[in-house]
Amino acid sequence: MKKNMGSTDRMIRVIFAIVVSILFFTHTITGTAGLVLLILGGIILATSLINFCPLYLPFGINTCKTDKKV
Repeated sequence: MKKNMGSTDRMIRVIFAIVVSILFFTHTITGTAGLVLLILGGIILATSLINFCPLYLPFGINTCKTDKKV
């Protein structure tokens, strides 16, 4: 797997996953919506840890910075 996530993208995803987890475990978000958001947060956290998002492939998105050779 080739990396396709930059550091800013990864940090935003980690912060989102942490916020969703805190909201779920403090019972601010509950029920089906809470579970769906918790699972989504887990998936987002996993993709940020491996620096690869499979949803970026079909759209050709790459947020990694590339070195331009002059």
